[in-house]
Formats: sequence, structure tokens, C-alpha cells
Amino acid sequence: MREKAGGFICFRLISSRASDLRGCRDMSGLSTEELSLNGPVKVSATEECVGPMRLTKEPIQVLLVFAKEDSQSDAFWWACDRAGFRCNIARTPESAVECFLDKHHEIIVIDGRHSRYFEPEAVCRMIRATKPSESTVILAVVAQKLPDQEEPSVLPLLCAGFSRRFVENSSVSACYNELIQTEHGEVRCQFKLRACNSVFTALEYCQEAVEITSEDHIIQYVNPAFERMMGYHRGELIGKELTELPKSDKNRADLLDTINTCIKKGKEWQGIYFARKKSGDSIQQQVKILPVIGQGGKIRHFVAIKRAHTDNNNQVLKMNKEDRCSGDLSQSECHSLRHRDRRKDSIDARSVGSRGSDAPSLQNRRYSSVARIHSMTIEAPITKVINIINAAQESSPVTVAEALDRVLEILRTTELYSPQLASKDDDPHTNDLVGGLMTDGLRRLSGNEYVFSKNMSQSQLTIPVTLNDVPPSIAEMLNDEERWEFNILDLEAATHKRPLTYLGLKIFTSFGVCDFLNCSEATLRSWLQLMEANYHSSNSYHNSTHAADVLHATAYFLRKERVKSSLDQLDEVAALIAATVHDVDHPGRTNSFLCNAGSELAVLYNDTAVLESHHAALAFQLTMRDGKSNVFKNIDRNQFRTLRQAIIDMVLATEMTRHFEHVSKFVNSINKPMAAIEETSTNSTNSDCEGQSNIRNSPENRLLIKRMLIKCADVANPCRPLELCIEWAGRISEEYFAQTDEEKRQGLPVVMPVFDRNTCSVPKSQISFIDYFITDMFDAWDAFASLPNLMEHLSENYKYWKNLDDMKCKSLRPPPPS
Repeated sequence: MREKAGGFICFRLISSRASDLRGCRDMSGLSTEELSLNGPVKVSATEECVGPMRLTKEPIQVLLVFAKEDSQSDAFWWACDRAGFRCNIARTPESAVECFLDKHHEIIVIDGRHSRYFEPEAVCRMIRATKPSESTVILAVVAQKLPDQEEPSVLPLLCAGFSRRFVENSSVSACYNELIQTEHGEVRCQFKLRACNSVFTALEYCQEAVEITSEDHIIQYVNPAFERMMGYHRGELIGKELTELPKSDKNRADLLDTINTCIKKGKEWQGIYFARKKSGDSIQQQVKILPVIGQGGKIRHFVAIKRAHTDNNNQVLKMNKEDRCSGDLSQSECHSLRHRDRRKDSIDARSVGSRGSDAPSLQNRRYSSVARIHSMTIEAPITKVINIINAAQESSPVTVAEALDRVLEILRTTELYSPQLASKDDDPHTNDLVGGLMTDGLRRLSGNEYVFSKNMSQSQLTIPVTLNDVPPSIAEMLNDEERWEFNILDLEAATHKRPLTYLGLKIFTSFGVCDFLNCSEATLRSWLQLMEANYHSSNSYHNSTHAADVLHATAYFLRKERVKSSLDQLDEVAALIAATVHDVDHPGRTNSFLCNAGSELAVLYNDTAVLESHHAALAFQLTMRDGKSNVFKNIDRNQFRTLRQAIIDMVLATEMTRHFEHVSKFVNSINKPMAAIEETSTNSTNSDCEGQSNIRNSPENRLLIKRMLIKCADVANPCRPLELCIEWAGRISEEYFAQTDEEKRQGLPVVMPVFDRNTCSVPKSQISFIDYFITDMFDAWDAFASLPNLMEHLSENYKYWKNLDDMKCKSLRPPPPS
């Protein structure tokens, strides 16, 4: 406890700006030595981009950057060995940066004696450009000056980023002493600083009241729990002596003298103590006071840890009412907080965040927040890449530096995965199709409002049927649903445009969804009918038949061996539900259209993934609205949250603006590593399978698999048998034609001009869609899931559209023979 308290104060002094300290606490009289940690403190957290955060005596990592091996590099090598440090040697600036990014060394020694091999300042700047170097000590080895030479300035080295200078000395003892001094000085300070953010957070959020005073009993810090317990704001306490605060007359007369005598000897004291709150009431506390010993064995601070005595329940409840319920909390919230506090060791996040509504408290909270923001070490991977390139440019030839400039220009765009199209005149079909599907369409906003309305009310829902009530003809048709060639259009006709409910019952039952969700078949039937009722039967393409088609494809993919072995049952259930709801309440218009029309949905979702966000949100709103169709009502809360997140992620993955990002990540994270294992494997089949399994089953890659699965299921029409492919092509074309008609009618921007029903070539549009979106994606999915029949259909269908285009035919089918 002693070491943690000292580490905490060290953080507050060093990481806060001077202006912030005025609002938090006055610690200007404390030196770094006074605030040092003593003894080993183990911290098992990990800090972003800095490597393992540790205060334990683990071996120090040292990197030697010497172009040539000589007596000086050998001396440092043997000095590291003597000190028990781990040592690496790099010969070039590039290998030095690479090695450092891999190991995150605490000390780096750079040879600065011979600039003909490399510029030491440039090497130092390259390393300093990386995030982990913030906590690294870098030494420059400089040549000994001649007797008649003046001592050179260290400023150029400091400006380049060096921490220390070491005049060359090939004595192992001299190098050893330098390393040991560096470890005990700057390296240990860096270790402490790297732990401070976690220690700070722990103290700010712990339930026990903590008070830290100087050796003269001047208050240096109190945490929020202390403020709540005693009714003070920290601004009223910091800088005051304990003797200035009111005392309770319930303590025995000699108690304070007893405590002082004990702690001044460096011993810990604990016992019962009555304190007087700001309101004047006395509160009985269980108190532990610990001296903090600084360098030289001198007491520098006292840490007091206080909690309300358990026998004083009435006092605790009164404290909760007076202190926690001030400010923004309503009576009902306070009531729930009091009940929550009765649970042993529970953390009340809301009470910690609510400190009252007066100005001093708000100011203190702001200073605390600013201090935390300044201590953050968050950095995106792309930023690291840009920093490395920037550093590399400094020592690169002009031609390389110019090329890297172009690289940086590309990396700074937000559309890293979207291919750049050729000029619009080259391929208008591809440009219009891709532009319509992959942009928000905000070319200009019109005053016209497009708000689609749902014409399906609850009263129109028919009574659910049971599996036993399914007509024989439909039941026989559903026996074929596990085949890819299953004809969803026949089911649409047989069920009078209600294929989703019937197919959903069959597929959900075969995957054991009711058992997993612990819901009845009647609830599932009601839910399926509710979802189907909220699809628009007036849409030629985006209706419940399309949802049923995507559900069929999803189930087909889930049954493939490699997919099945990669996902667990929760993933399967999430995929089936996501497929069912992924286009619910689709208006038959694209996102671009809705944004251009200024629709309510576009405004609601800020022109970003408008439809996909609506589908996911509405699906859960409809499901939770009525208990008889709420398939989630019986599952555990944590399981529901996991399932809900997976469903939302898959529905959002169907948005086309991130199509190339999803495919690229799948290929690079799954296809390529698995192919590499297959290529390098020899006779060790078991290790080969195990390696591939590890790739597939990581949480990140399972996410990519689920996204790829629903994306392929959503646009699998070109991979269906030819007659189905033709029918779906006609339906989507009709929907786009209707959108273009409405855009012209309302004076909106025409998102896809080629989809004019009078001039459009359907074969060309299908060829463009397959070339641009389908081929690469299904090649990757086939390589993973093994889908030879789909690829055969895709090839045949492409040939069909190509033949029509060669014949200059613009319709779905060739003209009848004359």
C-alpha cells in the first residue's frame, strides 16, 4: 500500500499541467525523490504501444546500435551480461528500428563516433518517431576529445532525442556503471510513470476513502470516496493542515497522540476513529494510516485509508442520502444507489461520476478529466505507419522521399479499401452502379422530402401456423431446402408471398435455435411472421422473398464443414437472425436516394449506413415490443448482449461502402495465412490442421468470417442456377428503374443514370456487378468454404450475360428467333 500511494502522487505531480494543479492540489513543494516508489510493486496491466507495464525486477532490455563490432560494443555487451540485462545488437538504422519495435528496449546505446556509417542523430530521430520510444532512455557514445579540444556542446544530441552522453570507454566496468546508473535513475522513473494512469484510476474509483498528507500533516490529496464520506470538496481540503479541520469529541483524549507516536516511528496504525463531517455530524470509521518512506529512510508522506465502520449502518445510510443524492440524481436513482451499495465490494460508477452541482466541484472534475486526457497513450495503427514513414524520409534519397510522400498522401485518405474508378466515359454502367451503391449520394440536397411509410399494421398479421399445419405441398418443397439449387421463387408462389415464415421455421428448427434461445416454437412463429410483415411486398426485389433467399444461403454456408468448425452456436444463431432481419422495412430505394431526398431516416442516422442501421434497430424494436414475439426474453443478459452485438455487426456488414475493406481483411487475415500453411506443410498433417484452426477460431477472424458469410449470402444471386439468376436480375433492375423514375419526377439527383428503363442494358449492368463486386469476393469465399457448384453457376451465368451483351441485347433474355 505504501508503494502504491507514493506512485500515485508521483503521477499527479508529473503528468498534470501547472494550471491543472491549482484546481486539484498544491504539490509544488514535493520533489521527485520524495515521491519515489520503494520496493517491488507488481502491476499486471498492459499499456497501449509501450509494451508490458511493469514495476517488477524483470531483466532490462538493451539495444546496441553499432555499425561495426569493436572494443566499445564488446564492453557494453559484457556489461549487459554482468548486469543481467538482455541485449540485442543492430548494425543498420533500419534493423535498429525494426528490432526496437519488436522488443521495446528500455535502454538504447547508439554509436556516435563514426558518422561515415550512419548519422547517430538521424537514427535517434527515427526511433523517437515511434510511440514506444517515449519511455526509452537513449545513450549516445561519443569520441574522446583531444587534450587541446574544447568540450563539445550536448545540445545537438539532446535536440535529436538523446537522453544521455557517454564518452567512449572500452572498460567493461565503466559501461556497467553507466548502465546501472541509467537503470536506477531514468529507467525506473519511466516504469513508475507507465503505471501511473492505472494507479490513478484505481484510487479515483475505489470505494475506500483515501487521504494523503505530507510529513507535516498538510493534506496533499483526497479521492472522490473521501469527498463523499466527509461532505467536503477537495478544493476545500488541499493545502490545509489536519489540525485546522474540526475534530469529533467522541474520540478518547489521547488517541491522536497515540496515532502520531506510532506513525512517526514508521509503523502502520489502524483502528476505530470518529471523524467530523462538514455537516457537523460524527462518523465512525475504520482507519489505516501508513507512512511512506522516501530515499534515505525519511518519512515523506502519510496515507490514510478510511471506511465507514460496519456497526454504524444508520450513519452510512444517512451519508448516502446527504452526499450521494446531491446534484443531478433523482430520488429513484438514489434509492437504487443505496441498494447497490449494500452489495459487498460493488463499484458504483454513477455515484463516482456525480459530485454535486456547485461550481468548485465541477471545476475539480474538469481538472481531473484534463489530467487523465494528457496521460492517454492511444494511437491508431495507421498513425504508427505514417510516423515510421516520416522518420524514414529523413535519411532517404530525394527520389525515395518523394515516393514516400505519395504513399503518405494515399494513406491519409479515409477510402483505403475503395478502388478508384476510371473516367466515367470508359464504363458508365460500372461507374453508375458502384457510385450508387458505395456513396451517400450527397451531390445536392433537394427541398423535397422522401419518407417511406409502412403499410403493414399489426392487425393484418395472420395467426401463426405450426409445423404440423404446413400444407403437404409446401412441406415437400421444404425437404429440398438444404440444396443450393432450392427454388425460393416456387416457395414464394406456394406460400402466397410468405416464404420467410415457412422457410424460417424449417431452418431455425434444424439449427436448434429455439433450444438455444430457450423460447417456444409459438414465440418463434410469431417473431418470424412479425419480421415478414414488416418487409414491403410491393418491392420487386427487397421483399421477404429476398430475406428468405439470404436466410437459405446463410444456412447453406453454415453447414459447410470449414465454416461450421470455425463458429459456435451463438455465431450460427446470430447469422440466421441477421439474415432474417437484414433488410426489414426496406423502402426499395438506396441509401444515396434517401440522403439526397433528406429523408427522416437519413437525418436520423446522419447519412451514414442509413438503411442498415434502420434494419438492425427496427428488428430489435419490433422484437422487444411484444412478449409473445420476443425470442430473446428468456436468455441471460450477457448472452443477449453478445448475440445482439453479433447480429448488429452482421447487418451493418451488408452495407456496400465497406465492401472492399471487408473482403480485403478476409483475404489478408484468413485466406493468405491458411494458404501459406498449406504450402509450407510437409508430412505433419496434424500441425497443419491445428495451425489453420487457430487462424479461423481467433475472435477477430470469426468476426471476419461472419461478415463475409452474410455479405456473400446477400448478393448470391449471380451464383444461383441460371433461371433464378435471371429472375433476380430482373427484379433488382425494376427496383432501380423505379428509383430513377422517382428521382426524375421529384427533381432529385439521379444516382444511377444508366438505370433508365428506356435505355438500360441489363446484361451490361450484371456484367459490371459480377466483375466489380462478385468475382473476387466469391473466389475468396470459395477458397475458404469450398463451393465449387456456386462457382460453376457463376461462370455459366457470366457467359450468359456476356453472350447477350455481344448480341447487343439489352433485355433479360435473347430475342425470339425470327
